[in-house]
This record gives sequence, structure tokens and C-alpha cells, in this order.
Amino acid sequence: MSATKKKPGLYANIHAKQERIAHGSGERMRAPGAAGAPSQEAFREVEKTAKTKKATRKPRRSAGG
Repeated sequence: MSATKKKPGLYANIHAKQERIAHGSGERMRAPGAAGAPSQEAFREVEKTAKTKKATRKPRRSAGG
């Protein structure tokens, strides 16, 4: 493990803020394009490093059913 802690990502920050808002923090989400809001470029950069979801397998049927 490295000695430095990894900062939370863009989506982690967005979801954390949505949770705070849901619990009555009084905050508001910034409008797209507003100062301090994530840019489209930030979302494109995140897409490059996003993990893909693994395909889930369907449960097997029993043979004696």
C-alpha cells in the first residue's frame, strides 16, 4: 500500500453531496456550466478510467425440476 491516501473521485463527490442534500444540508447542486461545477471535460476524463461492470451470470436451473 502507498503512504498517500487516494482522493475520492468525481462521482464519489457528487453522490456524497446528493446524500448531504437528501439529509437536509441546505446545499444545492451547481448548474452545468456554472463556476465550480464539473466540466464536460472532467466527465470525459472519468470515462477513460471507469471500471466496466462484470456481466452477471444467470442462476442455473436444477435438472430435476
